[in-house]
Amino acid sequence: MSRTWAELLGDAEDAAREAEERSGFFARLRDSLGKSRRALAAELGASFDPAEGDAWERLEVALIRADVGVPATAELVRRLEARGEVTDLGEALAEEVETLFGEPPVLARADEAPTVVLVVGVNGTGKTTTIGKLARKLSEHGRSVLVGAADTFRAAAEEQLEIWAERAEADFVGGSRGADPAAVAFDAVEAGRARGKDVVLVDTAGRLHTQGNLMDELAKVRRVIAGRLEGAPHETLLVVDATTGQNGLQQARLFAEAAGVTGIALTKLDGSAKGGVAIAIAHELGIPVKLVGVGEGLDDLRPFDAHDYARALVA
Repeated sequence: MSRTWAELLGDAEDAAREAEERSGFFARLRDSLGKSRRALAAELGASFDPAEGDAWERLEVALIRADVGVPATAELVRRLEARGEVTDLGEALAEEVETLFGEPPVLARADEAPTVVLVVGVNGTGKTTTIGKLARKLSEHGRSVLVGAADTFRAAAEEQLEIWAERAEADFVGGSRGADPAAVAFDAVEAGRARGKDVVLVDTAGRLHTQGNLMDELAKVRRVIAGRLEGAPHETLLVVDATTGQNGLQQARLFAEAAGVTGIALTKLDGSAKGGVAIAIAHELGIPVKLVGVGEGLDDLRPFDAHDYARALVA
């Protein structure tokens, strides 16, 4: 199995098609981040003069308004100032944003199939839809998939996920209403192993990051999965709604403590999102953004690309 989401969801056999899809997605991403980019452009234009007393302060305000957060903003400005004279401040900022994200994130690989991906998040972030899109795209690129519905509290979630599984021609494992989520997760991993699946995607009930008992339950799900397959879950994705801004950072911080989050799937990057929260999460928590979504369509979910993201936000 490939080690990055880009390899898992990319079209290696048709480079031209993959390039076209990436180009189209970049255009939608750039449009989605237009509000923040225009706000930053007002400070990055020809009128920006670092020699002016309040120049860096104005840039800091613009970055904070874009939800970049205070610590990441301070680091970006520090790096820009350390460069000395720059001819293109917008490009320089984009380069520093890209660098702040670090190396392209990898997907932890299972020594034996299947690779188990646990998906967590608060209600309303688009978690179930993200799982469905992942299942569909993985199947389209030759990966055999099983979807486990460990959200046993909301009946609609299981029904929605089962429909996505059917569309993706993926196997499906659910549980009765109110069943133990950890037991359903165990059954999903067991079925994935028995059927020789490449990937098992496990949904979990949406919960607020402040609900201690539910966070404890999530930790139990992880322990049960780990007990069934060594090294699992190989990926724990936290789905974050980009429109929540800095609240998404707090969600990531608390979910990371309870659920061992290894990556972020950033959804709902539309015209109302500022987008900078991705930078804040990566810088303050060291959790890489691995997937990003800009709409409801199947092709609106793509592997995160720091180069494209930085330029869609800044340039």
